[in-house]
Amino acid sequence: MKYVKVSAIKNGGSANKCLFCQSLKTKRKNYVIFKGRHSFSMLNIFPYNNGHVMVSPIRHIQEFSQLNDNEILDLFKTLNNTKKMLGKVLKPHGYNIGINTSASAGAGETRHLHIHIVPRWKGDTNFMTTLYNTKVISQSLDELYKRLKGTLKTILNADLRKSNTDYRR
Repeated sequence: MKYVKVSAIKNGGSANKCLFCQSLKTKRKNYVIFKGRHSFSMLNIFPYNNGHVMVSPIRHIQEFSQLNDNEILDLFKTLNNTKKMLGKVLKPHGYNIGINTSASAGAGETRHLHIHIVPRWKGDTNFMTTLYNTKVISQSLDELYKRLKGTLKTILNADLRKSNTDYRR
């Protein structure tokens, strides 16, 4: 997709470099809101809705079958913690959580497995999308990033009390 290529170039990479791998390597603002042992979550800079986040394994892989058991567990713990952060900050009525595994399935980035979390609210579609192919996002990425990072310790402390999971911050 054009916006993925433009984003990679704007973030100091090239259209041939992986958006997810680059976001972990760059010193520039990358909107990574959580990083576990084997996975991380980051804000989508071209969100479908406010709070659109992508959760991805750190290791550069394309398919679920390439994940080992520890990576699978960490990926879903990261998904769960990210969803908790979104719930605490944005209080959505529900979520779309999905995986597009190829270009034909709608994936903009097909080289690195990732899961989308899209917060949803009753009535969150409107005439702007229908008539003008434009989505109105009610909050800046910078503001949302700060708010989500602010809830991270609360979410992690609750999770750590439940298990012996050692998350890096």
